[in-house]
Amino acid sequence: MGAYILRRLLLIIPTLFGIMVINFALTQFVPGGPIEQIIAQMQGEGDVFEAISGGGQEAADSSGGGDEKYLGARGLPQDFLDELEIEMGFARVVCGPDHVGEPDIRAPDCVKEEIPALERFVNMMWRYLQFDFGESYFRSIGVFELIAEKLPVSVTLGLWSTVIAYIVSIPLGIKKAVRDGSRFDTATSAIIIVAYAIPGFLFAILLLVLFAGGSYWQIFPLRGLTSDNWDELSMVGKVLDYFWHITLPVLASTIASFATLTLLTKNSFLDEIKKQYVITARAKGLSERRVLYGHVFRNAMLIVISGFPALFIGVFFGGSLIIETIFSLDGLGRLGFEAAVARDYPIIFGTLFVFGLVGLIVGILSDLMYVFVDPRIDFERREA
Repeated sequence: MGAYILRRLLLIIPTLFGIMVINFALTQFVPGGPIEQIIAQMQGEGDVFEAISGGGQEAADSSGGGDEKYLGARGLPQDFLDELEIEMGFARVVCGPDHVGEPDIRAPDCVKEEIPALERFVNMMWRYLQFDFGESYFRSIGVFELIAEKLPVSVTLGLWSTVIAYIVSIPLGIKKAVRDGSRFDTATSAIIIVAYAIPGFLFAILLLVLFAGGSYWQIFPLRGLTSDNWDELSMVGKVLDYFWHITLPVLASTIASFATLTLLTKNSFLDEIKKQYVITARAKGLSERRVLYGHVFRNAMLIVISGFPALFIGVFFGGSLIIETIFSLDGLGRLGFEAAVARDYPIIFGTLFVFGLVGLIVGILSDLMYVFVDPRIDFERREA
């Protein structure tokens, strides 16, 4: 097992490298960039796509200033645009052999030189291997610190949504398998399918209207993870306040998870219940509970465990932009969306690297859970 884990760990390197290469290459073809976004904000456009439109070119031509590459410059000083490129890592200052002191774009013997995309990618990956993710272009804060700041919201939504989904869906799926075809099975199937069909954002709005003072009851708070007087509360009060705030967001983000996991558990148990070893165990006089949880459970849970990494990464790290927006939560979902709109490349690539690495490690942990549930599985022997 040790050799298998070592091989999987070594495979993380080319896999993560491939993820970064593909996404870095895609950004080279996306219109606009962080500099265009800054120009748009300075000119009051509010939208990078307007700033690089033909109208911006006409204004730049009429003013006689700006860089042709940035169609929305509208007369901004060329020195300012050059400094932006250098500060964001798209260019560097190259000075003559007789230059004294630090390189300065304003010096007569120094010029700006564009950094090729390949070189920028290599430099970025070298920093990332040292876990140096740089600073946000627009927030003046390190990417790692920014992720840590937003992480509590995603931890709350992802962790509790996953735990609740498994706690409810697995016992429910087992009971549906045991009572297959009964009224209970039919009724619960109808309920979870309806729940699956309801969009998460619509259910979130419904919860707000019903229980957060929208039109009916003011039972739960409308926004945030904690109350304003959080620091003044006792330890028990802080715990209760935390759960009071997360109830509605967690319910809204969990509702769609029940159907897939419940039906997956049910079908997996049905397949195992029909096998010969179950018939033999029952013939030996074993109780139904021991047959289900002593024999069937271990085999049936393998397919459920196999879906854990995708569920964990999707809910925990993906974040839910709509849920976070509706409940006024500042998490990774909103962070990723704002970074993509603003073309904040350090945040985009830094979070991609971190989450990609964690996702690959979780995949290895999933294999270890296979072995924990069923020790008969030997990945080294299967690969041989």
